[in-house]
Amino acid sequence: MNLRVFIADDEAPARARLRQFLKAEPTVSLIGESANGRQALAAIQHHAPDLVFLDIQMPGLDGLEVCRALAGRSRPLIVFVTAYDQYAVQAFEVHAVDYLLKPFDQARLQRALEHARDLLERDQADAVNRRLLAALDQWRSANPPLDRLAFKSEGRVVFVRVGQIDWIEAEGNYARLHVGGATHLLRETMNGLEQQLPPAQFLRISRSAIVNLDRIKEVQPLFYGDQVVLLQNGTRLTLSRNYRDRLEARLVRPK
Repeated sequence: MNLRVFIADDEAPARARLRQFLKAEPTVSLIGESANGRQALAAIQHHAPDLVFLDIQMPGLDGLEVCRALAGRSRPLIVFVTAYDQYAVQAFEVHAVDYLLKPFDQARLQRALEHARDLLERDQADAVNRRLLAALDQWRSANPPLDRLAFKSEGRVVFVRVGQIDWIEAEGNYARLHVGGATHLLRETMNGLEQQLPPAQFLRISRSAIVNLDRIKEVQPLFYGDQVVLLQNGTRLTLSRNYRDRLEARLVRPK
């Protein structure tokens, strides 16, 4: 069985790596790829692939939102590509669904393709996708959003309520919290914080910035489709085009 495959991942190196692996598979046809969730949803609906490798964390719409938006249609088999920790991996395994945990190799991809081909031949894609959504919902319910962060600073343990944070910026594998007039360096990645912070209050607006929605004063146009998010304290942050739709949707809807 030849598989028609689509890739959705906002990281260009990740797409390139997966593309390279798929080209080595003679029974796979790569029919397209996308760098954000909204484009991915439109392309999946148009091309109707057999199998989608879908990154969980993407701008526009995240992978879970894309999967839910496809509900009620002839939905392709979804294999999530994820950087979630071992708790999420256990949830996937308990529900007998497939995933690729970054970084993965060619052999792991081949096992995912074999599994997908078997499920499609037995017409089990819809049932598996429902279990996949149930697994993610269960993981999120068991790991509620943070209400405070704790970290060491000059020999002390500092506690910060997440509601006090104005915005967060990336510094390599660390994150710098901006809290009033103070800043704190936290040993945590932006992806990790994005997964843990309350989604109704915090939103990523670029690869390097997460903002507290309550601190936004206004959004101003910039060049080439980018915009500036102006905070109440005067801080100006660039809103990337790939993240604009999610911010606009959040600002016009009640929390």
